[in-house]
Amino acid sequence: MVLDDLGESLRGTLDSLRGKSRIDEEDVDEVVTEIQRSLLQADVDVGLVQDLSEAIRSRSLDEEPPAGTSARDHVLRIVYEELVDLVGDSMELPLEERTIVLAGLQGSGKTTTAAKMAWWFSTKGLRPAVIQTDTFRPGAYDQAEQMAERAEVDFYGDPDGDDPVQIARDGLEATADAEVQIVDTAGRHALEDDLIEELEAIDRAVDPDDTILVLDAAIGQAASDQAEEFDRAVADGVDGVTITKLDGTAKGGGALAAVDQTDAEIAFLGTGEGVKDVERFEPSGFVSRLLGMGDLEQLAERVERAMVETGEDDEEWDPEDLMEGEFTLKDMRKQMEAMNQMGPLDQVMDMIPGLGGGIMDQLPDDAMDVTEDRMRSFEVIMDSMTEDELEHPQSVGAERVERIARGSGTDPETVRELLQQHQMMDRTLDQFQGMGDGDLGRMMDQLGEGGGMGGMGGMGPF
Repeated sequence: MVLDDLGESLRGTLDSLRGKSRIDEEDVDEVVTEIQRSLLQADVDVGLVQDLSEAIRSRSLDEEPPAGTSARDHVLRIVYEELVDLVGDSMELPLEERTIVLAGLQGSGKTTTAAKMAWWFSTKGLRPAVIQTDTFRPGAYDQAEQMAERAEVDFYGDPDGDDPVQIARDGLEATADAEVQIVDTAGRHALEDDLIEELEAIDRAVDPDDTILVLDAAIGQAASDQAEEFDRAVADGVDGVTITKLDGTAKGGGALAAVDQTDAEIAFLGTGEGVKDVERFEPSGFVSRLLGMGDLEQLAERVERAMVETGEDDEEWDPEDLMEGEFTLKDMRKQMEAMNQMGPLDQVMDMIPGLGGGIMDQLPDDAMDVTEDRMRSFEVIMDSMTEDELEHPQSVGAERVERIARGSGTDPETVRELLQQHQMMDRTLDQFQGMGDGDLGRMMDQLGEGGGMGGMGGMGPF
């Protein structure tokens, strides 16, 4: 998850209140001091941190917690509400025909963001297209074409053209059938006069519904100045902001908070290098994950997307069938494919209330070791098994393990590991049958005690 260090620090601070039914001024001061340290380390502006701290302090002491609410939960709710207010609102982006222009400095991640946004719109049932107008940066056309291909969206560009405005016009005409047209523009190392002139000319030619500024999270607090400069430079102003590279910087908190100090709102977050590593910015869900409270909306979106992309939404394979009857290796493959589509396991777990944050630290060291290479090895092994072995993996004995290893080009240990993973997932599903409130935590405790195979076992229900 983005801003892991900030989230871990905030959760650790609030955990110091566990077991307390009431809190005094000393408790609040200690919590506020730790929150200040966490936010300053995330490069949030000192003035904003001070205002947030005062709000948390006064509310924690003045507001009476609801009956039956622990001190920790009372302060947690206050911190949550104040952080949601700090990072601001999400840019409104209707799912309908529209033209979007992306602006930003060179290196901010515009070209990658164009493909990511196009891919996101495609998951919502719209037909998007990327139009590449950058004639300034060598390789911009090739990169944009490759990214659009990975996103499986329409693309237009002119590798031999030298007039960005004409390319934009031609691109709009060539992709007229697209419902969402995303125009990627050139950048510079600074907001120079020629960049402003080019943006203004493209803006007049395209007449976009939205102009979105792309900012690198590494600039931290400087995001505010950059957003304001671009807002003044673009004729109709900047409508929203996308913050990129949140997976690799400690300054992401500063960038998020700084943007909220402008009139712009955040549209998307870039959370990785892949074309699918993007999410709509939703303040409540984002802050919920930071505090270990989960984000069911993002989780539901990932599950839905995974089911579509792996074909699990058809009538031939219903995930609910896993809760009944025998769990086969074919079922396991479907589960692995779905998890792979949903993204890194730690990100998915962060979206589940009660399982994010510190809970994951309690799992065995290799609990998150569900890499693409590992899954690929398992798939190769399954390809070397007979139908009967896939349907009845318990029938695979030592001789068959040796044969499967030779046929798959792997080793017997990896084959046995696959079978062990299957057994763990099968046991996990058994535990889910008839599960009631409170049982999920006990199941996670049992997985944690089960040793190194526990991590993948938790994949089963998802």
